Amino acid sequence: MSEATIVETAGNKIENNQKIVPCLWFDNQAEDAVKFYVSIFKNSSIDGVVRYGNEGFEIHHMKEGTVMTMDFKIEGQRFIALNGGPVFKFNEAISFQVYCETQQKVDYYWEKLSEGGDPNAQQCGWLKDKYGVSWQVIPTILIKMLKDQDSNKSQKVMKTMLQMKKIDIQSLSHAYEQA
Repeated sequence: MSEATIVETAGNKIENNQKIVPCLWFDNQAEDAVKFYVSIFKNSSIDGVVRYGNEGFEIHHMKEGTVMTMDFKIEGQRFIALNGGPVFKFNEAISFQVYCETQQKVDYYWEKLSEGGDPNAQQCGWLKDKYGVSWQVIPTILIKMLKDQDSNKSQKVMKTMLQMKKIDIQSLSHAYEQA
């Protein structure tokens, strides 16, 4: 028997097969961020919204009707976005990896996720989006190359990758083949 539970969010019933759900703490941009992410990934949805009421205003200081949380999915992965105020900021200690089979997909996700983000935070396939969330846009072939038993090949690929911002599969493949 599945351990799925039913979660009530804003009157909607959501089946939850996921035991661990990342919660992203935003100052007040949760709604904009969720709409941004859902627009980028095709297999995505916004599954529920909870809004702040007057209760607890002295603690949360959010105007009544403001989005408190949004329940959403990206590629089947459930997330919660929270407008919690300016208490915490994102950093690179947590990032989301987007695996891509082709350069076209790498280019697509890199372009979309980096739009409005910090160009100084781009290195080795890592980027920060305009909300400060860190992402890694990774071609799956890179993982295979780095795991190669021939350390000359894997190290040549690593050296090449360390020179990049957005990962270029052709350059990695060239380094791999030349080792």
